[in-house]
Order: sequence, then C-alpha cells, then structure tokens
Amino acid sequence: MEQKLRTIAEEALQAANTAESLEQLNDIRVKYLGKKGSLTQVLRGMGSLSAEERPRIGQVANEVRAQIEAALNEKVSAVKEKEKQIRIRAERIDITLPGRPVTLGKKHPLTAVTEEIQNIFLGLGFNIAEGPEIEHDYYNFEALNLPKDHPARDMQDTFFITDEVLLRTHTSPVQVHTMEKTAPNLPVKIIAPGKVYRRDDDATHSPMFHQVEGLAIDRKITFSDLKGVLQIFAEEMFGEKTKTRFRPSYFPFTEPSAEVDISCVMCAGRGCRVCSHTGWLEVLGSGMVHPRVLEMSGYNSEEVTGFAFGMGVERIAMLKYGIDDLRLLFDNDLRFLEQF
Repeated sequence: MEQKLRTIAEEALQAANTAESLEQLNDIRVKYLGKKGSLTQVLRGMGSLSAEERPRIGQVANEVRAQIEAALNEKVSAVKEKEKQIRIRAERIDITLPGRPVTLGKKHPLTAVTEEIQNIFLGLGFNIAEGPEIEHDYYNFEALNLPKDHPARDMQDTFFITDEVLLRTHTSPVQVHTMEKTAPNLPVKIIAPGKVYRRDDDATHSPMFHQVEGLAIDRKITFSDLKGVLQIFAEEMFGEKTKTRFRPSYFPFTEPSAEVDISCVMCAGRGCRVCSHTGWLEVLGSGMVHPRVLEMSGYNSEEVTGFAFGMGVERIAMLKYGIDDLRLLFDNDLRFLEQF
C-alpha cells in the first residue's frame, strides 16, 4: 500500500508539472484527490491493515496528499501569472501608432431646417405645440370644416386604422386641440411641427413627411398680418432679398385662402429650369381661419379672427439646399448627408 501511495505521488507530480491550463490542473486534482480519486481509493483499503501498520501508512498518505496539493497550488499560480502576462500583452496599447480620427455627427438636413423654422417663429412670438400622430377623424377633418362627404378629402390620401381613427394627414389637428384648450382666451400664437402621413410616394412625395403649421388668433387680425409674418419668414429662411407672392387658392379651413410663392432661390427671380422659367417657387399654403372652424373650437367668429399657414419641411429643405429628389432625404446615404 505504501508503494501504491508513492506511485500515486509520482504520477500526480508529473501530471501537474506538464499541465498548461487551469482546467487541466483541476482535472488532476479531481483525479488524485477527489472523492473518487486514486488516493481516496487507496485509503479506503486501510481497514485491512494491522493496527501497527495503520499509523505509518496514514502518515505516508498525509505526506503524499500534501505534496500533491503543494505542487498543484504552485502550478496554478504559475499558470495564472502566465495567462496574466499574455492578457497584458494582448491589451497593450502602442502609443506610437497614429490616432484614429473621430467623426463628428451632424444634424440631418430635415432636423436643421425644422429647427431653423422654429427659431424664426419663436422670434416672432409664436409657441411650439405638439399633438398625436394617430388622430381621430373629427380633429383631422370635421373640426377643420371637412365633413365626411366633403370632396376636398380626396386631396389627402389617408391611412385609416378604423373608420374613425387614422394617421394624421397634416398637423392642423394640433391647432384644433390648442383652440379647444385655450378658448376663449386670447391671443393664440402657435406653430405645430411634426410628422404626417399620406399614401403617396415618388421623387417629390413621401408617405411620411414633415410639416410645420402656424396659427394666430386675436381681435382685429387681418390678412395683412399674415402677409407680414410670412414675408419675414421668407427673408429669414431664404435671404433678405427674397420676395413673396400670394395667389388665390382654396382650403376648406381658411377663407380667403392663398398659395404663397417666393422668388426663385436658384435664379433670384430671373427664370430658370427649377422655377419653370417663371421666377417663382411655391412654398406654402395660408389663409384666414374659416369662421366655422373658429366656432367649432369655441371662439366667437364675430369677435375674433385668425390666420393659419402650413408648409412641408422637405419642400423647404429641397429649395434651401437645391435637392432635386425627395427620396435622398430618407435614404440615409452618408455620401449625401455629409454634404450638410
């Protein structure tokens, strides 16, 4: 039995000496010192020894266990140190290498234009209002003088969720919500930026796009006030020499209504391919708030008046930056976006 113990010690020490990983050392510990290990199996046979032999064999067994544990512990420390050095070398930074350039993020042109529009109207005393993108038919159409059988609804190809719930086709519902909350208090001066949705998709249209609509309500507001505000906006957005032109138009929620043109930003009004040689570019729609819209939202149309306007942010961005295809604004092509 003593010879078996010595043999186990030699085998274990040799195995520990050649082990190269913590997993191998753990396997050696289990093989020789575990509950089913070689040393344990030998010790279980000590019951067959005489009373005189047991103390001597027990002492030898303890010496063998101590030798194996010491060898394993020493090897574990050596392996850990070796792995540490390997990890340090792998994580070492060569400070002589050139630095990696850090690319700074930039604002998307739609974000930049939206913020510029907001800043212009904030400077004119307007506040920013927001509303839900999923809207009720009443707020999107009926409260804006567009009953269910109104033919003007055909101009706005709508994404309906149910018969009464839809994705808003413009941000005008925000104006209705604001009027309902504030009526009959005066004045009201807001702009409503946000996403809107229509079933359209080509080089100049997108099924999801952005609008900024404006509303002002007070006593004695006139069409001249509307013209003055939009003239200031055009000069701030496109330059001090920008001229504006108002053409009669039709919108169910304003009366009278007008399309607003600006002198062509490409040719300064002289006429070019972009403006179809007219010298003018259409930028937004506007008008005096229809008396019925005021009444439905809680205002007395005999005492107050108001004006409203709306513009597509993509349209403004395309004119401002000379972009000829709306889809470029949504493709997320860095070659295009890095130009701004």
